[in-house]
Amino acid sequence: MDGIHDMGGMHGFGKVEPERNEPVFHAAWEGRTLAMQRAMMYAGAYNIDQMRAAIEALPPELYLSSSYYKRWALEIENLVTGLGLADVDEIKTGLARHAGKPLRKLTAGEVPNALTRGSYFRPPPSPARFKAGDRVRAKNIHPPTHTRLPRYARGHVGVIEAIRGCHVFPDSSALGAGENPQWLYTVLFEGRELWDENTDPTLTVSIEAFEPYLEAA
Repeated sequence: MDGIHDMGGMHGFGKVEPERNEPVFHAAWEGRTLAMQRAMMYAGAYNIDQMRAAIEALPPELYLSSSYYKRWALEIENLVTGLGLADVDEIKTGLARHAGKPLRKLTAGEVPNALTRGSYFRPPPSPARFKAGDRVRAKNIHPPTHTRLPRYARGHVGVIEAIRGCHVFPDSSALGAGENPQWLYTVLFEGRELWDENTDPTLTVSIEAFEPYLEAA
C-alpha cells in the first residue's frame, strides 16, 4: 500500500543515527510486546503479512511519532479488535467481558519453535516467467492493501539477477486470501534509472520482487 512506512528514496527525515550500545529493549513493556506478538502468531490469530499490513495502516502522524515496539503494540490492539478477539473496552480495562475464543496456546516448551520462522517456500503452480538477464519493468501499481513492491521502483526498468524460488505471496496472505504462491526474483536497478542523472553512476539497487509485480521491458 502507499503510506508513510514506504520511506525508501524519500528525503527530509534527517540522517540515520545508530544508537551506541543499543539495548535489546529500552523498557520492559517492549519485551512483553514482543512476547505477545509471538504468542498471537503462534496461536494462529494472524500471520506476519497481516501484522505488517496493520502497522502500515497506522495514520502517518502516529506512525512517525511511535517507536518500533509502540507500532507493534498498536498493531496488536488493532488486529485483536478487528478480528473480534477482544473489544476496545477490554483492552482499556484489561478485563475480559466476553468468553475467549479457542486458540493454540503457547507454552514455555514451545517458545523456541515460536521464535523460529517457518519456510515460505512453496511448490510452484507454473514455470517461472522470467530468467536471469531478462529486462523487466516494475509495474506502477498502487494497491490500497499490503505489497512488498517499494514505491521508488514502480514504473522503472531493471534486470533479473536471480530466481529465488516460489514463495507465499504477501499481498494475498495479508488479506487472509490464502498463500497464492508466486515466483520471487532479485531485480537489479541502476541508480540513475530510479532517480535521475545526478545520481552516483556506480550506484545500483537490488530488490526482491514477486512475479505479479513485473512485466517484460
